[in-house]
Amino acid sequence: MTDSTTLLRNATIVTMNDAFDVIEGDVLIRDGNIEAVGQVDVQQADGAEVVDVGGQALIPGFVQTHIHLCQTLMRNLADDMVLIDWLRKRIWPYEAALEPDELYASAELGLAELVLGGTTTLLDMGTVRHTDAVGEAVKASGIRAFIGKCMMDHGDQVPGPLLEDSKESLRESLALAERWDGAAEGRIRYAFAPRFAVSCTRGLLESVVEAANDLDLHIHTHSSETEFENEFTHKHYGVSNIEFLEQIGMTRPKSVFAHGVHVSDHECQVLAHTGSAVSHCPSSNLKLASGIANMPRYDKYGVQVSLGADGAPCNNNLDAFVEMRLAALIQKPIHGPRAMPARRVLELATIDGARALHIDDKVGSIEVGKSADLVVVDLDADPGCGPGGDVYSRLVYSAHRSNVRHVFASGRQVVRNGELAGVDLDRVLDTAAGAQRAVVERMEEI
Repeated sequence: MTDSTTLLRNATIVTMNDAFDVIEGDVLIRDGNIEAVGQVDVQQADGAEVVDVGGQALIPGFVQTHIHLCQTLMRNLADDMVLIDWLRKRIWPYEAALEPDELYASAELGLAELVLGGTTTLLDMGTVRHTDAVGEAVKASGIRAFIGKCMMDHGDQVPGPLLEDSKESLRESLALAERWDGAAEGRIRYAFAPRFAVSCTRGLLESVVEAANDLDLHIHTHSSETEFENEFTHKHYGVSNIEFLEQIGMTRPKSVFAHGVHVSDHECQVLAHTGSAVSHCPSSNLKLASGIANMPRYDKYGVQVSLGADGAPCNNNLDAFVEMRLAALIQKPIHGPRAMPARRVLELATIDGARALHIDDKVGSIEVGKSADLVVVDLDADPGCGPGGDVYSRLVYSAHRSNVRHVFASGRQVVRNGELAGVDLDRVLDTAAGAQRAVVERMEEI
């Protein structure tokens, strides 16, 4: 948190509050939080640094609820494959080869991209080893994140360095939770991260549910991304994937299931009844040919849904603007042009992400008392966003990461005039390139 005071002046404030108010005015940031929204009195802002945004859009920071920072170095090296081959042939060998400094470089590069694109909160699934490196990178970035060690104690063709003993996996996860939950002045929280039912034994998953309930922490796992998962749980447990997770108690308010592509009406009812959340990852689901999640059906049943970019090797971006545009467009040929309107999609990318993480009292909308996680988006300098029109349409259908001018995380300015504040991006890129070369060379031996 920062103890400085900043006045963002002359903004088009897209609040994403319950009334979806769009206000022409100012936002006063003090001690990391939003102190005033609207027409701010000059005396109230006395001594503040003034940033005149000249009518640009001011939105809440994006909340992405499914990210793999550990995979960023594998970008552009795992294309054109279905999920299970993608995992077995590229991603698992890569993760098995990662050393701590390489994992830090991967996370640092991913965070740089996310911050430049206006993401100020994320839910990350790490790899099996070296989770502290992800925590340190997040701590240095200044943004908010839920992090968790990936858990894997079962699976065909899983490399040795990733295949864990069940008790040791839980022990290490509990130690990481104690070390990281609430770190960095509360910006970092811990979430248990069993990879998915295919690579975890029932015993491990049940122990995760018990631990998460005891500690009141989130569970973050993949679910129903492909039909393969449903086939697996039907073969081994006699039920579908979501039904299996319900059996073991993992469907719960503080569970976030990534993808949810192959889900039945009954499973939607289970998710809604238990308060479980789904993270929709349209780019990843398209690139891996997993399918298209039925978002209007989720809304019909009242399932809590949000957005995530997934990982760089299956996207290949970590850009919330790309995910918003796709989330809106891919539903329309199936469900009609009114499916997933722009305002609904921006809701998914902001306040609904916060709701999924149970931090909507802190972030996700621009309201007095909330954390100053804010993004200034210049919609007028880019001819592709003009010459005007509905602000939600401009943000969702027209804008890109390059339109982001300023980003504030807990009141601290982390992007200034489109550039990272206090971070040498050239160094980040050079370090990542060297780390990529080293890990790719090593993974060929696994």
